Amino acid sequence: MGSTVFERQAPAASLVDAALAGSRPSVFWLDDVTRPAHPSLDATVDADLAIVGGGYTGLWTAVRAKERDPDARVVLLEAGGIGGAASGRNGGFVEASLTHGEANGERRWPEELAQLDRLGAANLDAIEEAVGRYGIAADFERTGTLSVAVEPHQIPWLEGPDTPDDVFLDEAAVRGEIASPTFLAGRWDRRSTALVHPGKLALEPARVAAELGVEIFEHSPVRRLDSSADAVTVRTERGTVRAARVALATNAFPSLLRRNRLMTVPVYDYVLMTEPLTEGQLASIGWRNRQGLADLANQFHYSRLTADNRILYGGYDAVYYSGGRIRPEYEERPASFHRLASHFLTTFPQLEGIRFSHRWAGVIDTSTRFCAFFGTARRGRVAYAAGFTGLGVAATRFAADVMLDKLDGASTELTELRMVRERPLPFPPEPAASIGINLTRRSLDRADHRDGKRDVLLKTLDALGLGFDS
Repeated sequence: MGSTVFERQAPAASLVDAALAGSRPSVFWLDDVTRPAHPSLDATVDADLAIVGGGYTGLWTAVRAKERDPDARVVLLEAGGIGGAASGRNGGFVEASLTHGEANGERRWPEELAQLDRLGAANLDAIEEAVGRYGIAADFERTGTLSVAVEPHQIPWLEGPDTPDDVFLDEAAVRGEIASPTFLAGRWDRRSTALVHPGKLALEPARVAAELGVEIFEHSPVRRLDSSADAVTVRTERGTVRAARVALATNAFPSLLRRNRLMTVPVYDYVLMTEPLTEGQLASIGWRNRQGLADLANQFHYSRLTADNRILYGGYDAVYYSGGRIRPEYEERPASFHRLASHFLTTFPQLEGIRFSHRWAGVIDTSTRFCAFFGTARRGRVAYAAGFTGLGVAATRFAADVMLDKLDGASTELTELRMVRERPLPFPPEPAASIGINLTRRSLDRADHRDGKRDVLLKTLDALGLGFDS
């Protein structure tokens, strides 16, 4: 089996250790904001709509619900703090795609792909419009994504016709954008991605929601849903919401609906953040256009600049822990952080001597179709969306509209989509889930070491529309 550029050009272990030496096990995005406190629920209240989950999905649902009906009483319940889970821990890529990329959409819903692309672009435009209208201070930059080939076999994957907003870059051109000796070619899609500060993108919509009249309760984990003929009772540890309708936005965390318990698995993604680059360091890598950056491997890396010119660098390892458990101790994985730091220094050897200030992990709600799925329960009084698989920052707003349309019982363009009407296949129960996921990860790694050649397992999963994405 061959080697990848990250093995062929690996830095000395001492350089990696030095870069990580001062890093803190803490989420930069959440350290970089002041988080206003909301009360916990310790009473019984009535609501027109109860939302379970205070991440992007729940927050957009709250804002969109009040925009549709300003008089509705909307209550949002969050188990921890607003944006404290995936919404405050991701890379801040706000991508237009609703299908986890063109290839995944083409494979699953080819007859709807043009419509889904149009809806995804309109959804991203609507987020940008909301940022302006509400003064959402989230460091929003619509700079696009630069996808790069780091092995020769990946170059043809980038070739194809150009448009004014989507251009192929040869080796000289891509290194003119971002100076890395590992980049062999690139494609810059200038409009399909915005970059944001994830922590701010959670707290600012929470501010907007509260200003619109949404009642937000933190540290109020929901334990169960009880249904009657005319309402759903949402029970927390110390309080109760009696709601006409409920939207579930729990994503990677165990669903309150038994039917969805095997529909997602939690996968840990690991991230590093550098200290701010000096002017000289920034000049050495270029990156004047501040695009998001991702390579094309199965086990891919993503990176971007922050407002104060740090570099976030994450991806590659996507780790599933046996039993689908979510535990704080899983966030500290030295092997993953060491691997990321090594790959970073391979990508940017001119930054030798830089230090990482933060290291952290977050849980991705992976579904077998790699993008969100939707549905209703309890006689249409409960709606849900989950399974975003790491590409959900923008798609959460689309999911909010889908859930609200479904709760209204409306037949809309969104609810009539086959992509919305279909449910993915569930994951198998343990121990089969652990065995299958880890075998698939091994095959994906093997493909990266064999010029992208996929083995029998990956080809079979492709044919079945299943798989596992790093």
